Amino acid sequence: MREQLKAIREEAIKQIQDSGNLDKLNDVRVAFLGKKGQLTAVLKGMKDVAQEERPVVGQLVNDTRASIEKALEETKKKLEEKAREEQMKREVIDVTLPAKKINMGHRHPNNIALEEVERIFVGMGYEIMDGPEVEYDLYNFEKLNIPANHPAKDEQDTFYINKDIVLRTQTSPVQARVMEQGKLPIRMLSPGRVYRSDEVDATHSPSFHQIEGLVVDKGITFADLKGTLAEFAKELFGPETKTKFRPHHFPFTEPSAEMDVTCFKCGGTGCRFCKGSGWIEILGCGMVHPHVFEMCGIDPEEYTGFAFGVGLERIALLKYEIDDMRLLYENDIRFLKQF
Repeated sequence: MREQLKAIREEAIKQIQDSGNLDKLNDVRVAFLGKKGQLTAVLKGMKDVAQEERPVVGQLVNDTRASIEKALEETKKKLEEKAREEQMKREVIDVTLPAKKINMGHRHPNNIALEEVERIFVGMGYEIMDGPEVEYDLYNFEKLNIPANHPAKDEQDTFYINKDIVLRTQTSPVQARVMEQGKLPIRMLSPGRVYRSDEVDATHSPSFHQIEGLVVDKGITFADLKGTLAEFAKELFGPETKTKFRPHHFPFTEPSAEMDVTCFKCGGTGCRFCKGSGWIEILGCGMVHPHVFEMCGIDPEEYTGFAFGVGLERIALLKYEIDDMRLLYENDIRFLKQF
């Protein structure tokens, strides 16, 4: 028993000295002092020791345990100090170095304008709806009363993936999809990215954004359309803003109109911004064409409605007096910080 305890102590101290980190040191402690450790096994064998020898053997076991625990504690302290020194070296900070500047992002003028438009129409009870940017020709053209021979379907104006699928040229397909569901009445706004085959210049881009609105209910008239858009213009451009509606043609509305607002720079007196006219064209609108209702499963004899569409970039350009649309997409922080 004496020789066994001596061997255990020597082996334990050797392994303690060889352990290079705290995890290995803990493994040594468990191996010798744990419930299934070597020294614990010796204690369980005390029942086989003669009665008169038990005090002596017990003392030897306690001395061996004390030696191992002392070695463990001393080594643990050294390893902790070593680990702390290494941590300090890794985390050293040179306080003489200049601080790292945190550059904060900035909201894009398009997003600022969109949030403002959405706030206005949500306040009127409209719901914001979204739809796919890769759209069927059926929804992008046919259900909006744009027949197969219409110029808008020419490849010079539209990006075709195949003969039946296009990159949407407007967000009106979202309106057709919502009308198809037959959940009436409808008051919705559908903002989103659209695509047209345009060259990039100061006022055009092959990818831009539109905001289109739709109202469908019983008894909706052109007066409701005018009142809604007049209120929208006042909220967006100021309470003194006046509106003017000019007859126009859109395949999916009848009658149709383009809406002008009084120039918010000169108040309608005429200036360089409005080219001396006092008015600025802002959007297109009209009463939903009865044939569009029929193709979407709505009875035009029972329901009427109006629709309108405005370019998000156009609102941003006008509201913030930006003279080149390309500035919106160059990601120049010097430009963005102005808004």
